[in-house]
Amino acid sequence: MAATTWPAQKTYTGRAFDACTAPSLTAMSAWKKDNYYGGVAVYIGGKNRGCAQPNLTKSWVKSVDTSGWRVIPLYVGAQPPCQKSGNKERFTEATAASVGVSNANDAIAKAAALGMKAGSPVYLNMESYDTADKACNDATLIYVRAFTKTLRTKSYRGGLYGFSTSSAKAIATAKDRTDLPGNLWYALWNGQETTIKDWPWDTKLYTDHSRAHQYQANSKETRGGYTLTVDRNAWDAPVAIIG
Repeated sequence: MAATTWPAQKTYTGRAFDACTAPSLTAMSAWKKDNYYGGVAVYIGGKNRGCAQPNLTKSWVKSVDTSGWRVIPLYVGAQPPCQKSGNKERFTEATAASVGVSNANDAIAKAAALGMKAGSPVYLNMESYDTADKACNDATLIYVRAFTKTLRTKSYRGGLYGFSTSSAKAIATAKDRTDLPGNLWYALWNGQETTIKDWPWDTKLYTDHSRAHQYQANSKETRGGYTLTVDRNAWDAPVAIIG
């Protein structure tokens, strides 16, 4: 699909939170009244997704969108071969491209089933790994490119969530920019609510409403009488287009 025929990007700029499990609609309503956060990231799928999602349905997405929340889809795909943590799905250098394609197709199906239309972003969750391991890093870039390219064939926007010292750094510093995600969500837990002042890489990159910064993790917060454990984010990037 030619770029000129893509649905217009839906951008949100402000505070967003992510929680391992999508909160109940009651909790989301209470937190909305507080009006501190405007965006919520949800884990839509992937074999490495860590928490069950009993609340995350198409009707949940529609309800929170209608009430004014901006929804951010996050997909926990296969992880690098050199990553130390245990994962249900990994890729190798030989399988990186094919797994990237299959993961992206699954992410598109999951997003669509939740009512997230073409033009929406999908943020690929890439945990920390040893970027100094060249073979591992090369395989990871192959996987990410295959994932992103496949998203784009169905008019979904590519994004990546990763750490400023490893997975996000690998994307931001790659010399070959072909088929890399157009949106970068970097974890840098420094408590600074910004996507500009602490941007660690080339300032010319990801400048057109395409950055997000996870600046604090595991923050226990109570809003409207409901307590959740969340990660805090400064957001200036695409969010889901809900149909």
